Amino acid sequence: EVQLQASGGGLVQAGGSLRLTCAASGQHLDRYAIGWFRQAPGKEREGVACIVNNDGSTYYADSVKGRFTISSDNAKNTVYLQMNSLKPEDTAVYFCAADWYPLSIPVRKMTRWEYDYWGQGTQVTVSS
Repeated sequence: EVQLQASGGGLVQAGGSLRLTCAASGQHLDRYAIGWFRQAPGKEREGVACIVNNDGSTYYADSVKGRFTISSDNAKNTVYLQMNSLKPEDTAVYFCAADWYPLSIPVRKMTRWEYDYWGQGTQVTVSS
């Protein structure tokens, strides 16, 4: 079983940047798909980005495309979410999640129901 630890959230002004880190233990992430999700107060948890580690394919929600970048460092067993040009509407608790996916077939995993393992959230607040 894989355990995930998300970190890197904070308070930033609009237009600023943050890098979130999802550190894994218990299993190596090279055969997993990793997703970043966010949940704002009163809203559903939504997929932000995902990476399929076995083939490196990445996917993004339209709302963050061109601003956020997901990447994986297999040596550190860590996945990052670089967030640039942040907007107040990006304010939310951000979660990372993992799903066992050993195939080399690209697949877009952007719904919470597709993931079995979750880290605790990290708060991102963007002020206007």
